[in-house]
Amino acid sequence: MVVVDAPDERAEPALEEVFYPADRIPFVEWEAFTGGKSTVLLVAAVTLLSFLTGLSNLSQPTPAMDGPLAAFLSLPPGVVQFGGVVFAFALGGVTVGLQQRKRVAYRAALVLLPVLAVLPLTTLQTTDAPLLLALLVTVPLLVRNRVQFDQSVDLSPLQIASLSAICGVGLYGTVGAYALRGEFTGEPLTWGDAVYFVIVTIATVGYGDFTPTTARARWFALSIIVFGTGAFTVAVGALIGPLIESRMATAFGIMTASDLTLLEDHVVVLGYGDTTDSLLEELDEETELIVVTDDTEAASALDDAGLNVLTGDPTDESVLADARLGSARGVVIGSDDDARDVLAILAARSVDPDVRIAAAATEAKHVDKFHTVGADEVVNPRSIGGTLLSRSVLDGTVPDATLSELERDSESED
Repeated sequence: MVVVDAPDERAEPALEEVFYPADRIPFVEWEAFTGGKSTVLLVAAVTLLSFLTGLSNLSQPTPAMDGPLAAFLSLPPGVVQFGGVVFAFALGGVTVGLQQRKRVAYRAALVLLPVLAVLPLTTLQTTDAPLLLALLVTVPLLVRNRVQFDQSVDLSPLQIASLSAICGVGLYGTVGAYALRGEFTGEPLTWGDAVYFVIVTIATVGYGDFTPTTARARWFALSIIVFGTGAFTVAVGALIGPLIESRMATAFGIMTASDLTLLEDHVVVLGYGDTTDSLLEELDEETELIVVTDDTEAASALDDAGLNVLTGDPTDESVLADARLGSARGVVIGSDDDARDVLAILAARSVDPDVRIAAAATEAKHVDKFHTVGADEVVNPRSIGGTLLSRSVLDGTVPDATLSELERDSESED
């Protein structure tokens, strides 16, 4: 059996060093409960509580104003009644953005959450207590994890054009309707009436409360219908299409960008082979991990088993960056190709020079090469298997030996 120690000749086992390093910061469990994932879940909880509180306010003919801010703020009853529901819809979109670690979503949440706190502080009813308590916990946690929400919004030219078209049609319709305000039934349109008219016209609802009375106004309303429905249709295709592609990618064992951004303090497994197969069975329940492999069949099978999989070249630095190797707890390399594993070690070291790397060498003669290119710990599974077989023959039983014991045995044999 040949098991080679790291260059610093540490006595602790290779895998134990990766997954349970002695120099880790204590209270890891507390960090897990106060990280980015917990922040997203709390914002989602605030969204739900805001919706429920809004429904409660809507059920009251006249909302009570018993909060400490009621003496300083004179909010219209309509704002108090509908505010919670409106904020819930806005925070729903923010929650999706936070899940994808978008910076703009963090900034929006930083504005919306304190403003939302004004509502329960104005009414201060029994049903407002859960929302207020959730806000008191969520806002500090959001600020604490601000560095985790660093992803920019990457929109394609088609998406930018479609959103711009919708905004342009809305602006055109609002200004035009107000300019023609005297050519509709009833009183002349206000700016609020103009916005209302544009929305119901684009949605082809047409309640009939504002009807054009001149040919010019009718042609104007027709143009809003044509331009508005066209822009809306293109926008839906441009924005929903990537979501459908993401679902298809997940079905084929490919992690989406939003899934990758959620990874933190995880283990990156580069390559897939017999060694990594048994490793995944042993460690899947103990720590969060992601497997990087370019074998699509293996990726699909691993995804079906509930494992995180990124389909890509494990020797490609950009793929390793997508796997968030820089924030990983450690890296395990152990496919059935030593030459390819050497390239994977070099790529991992290039992405993060300080990450802990444990590798499995198929051939004992390649152990030193793995160390040379940057592996911290290298194990030769075949040598370990041979040692266990010899003990089984000589002792009659297979000893329950730890990796450190096997290391000491190999040193004595050398």
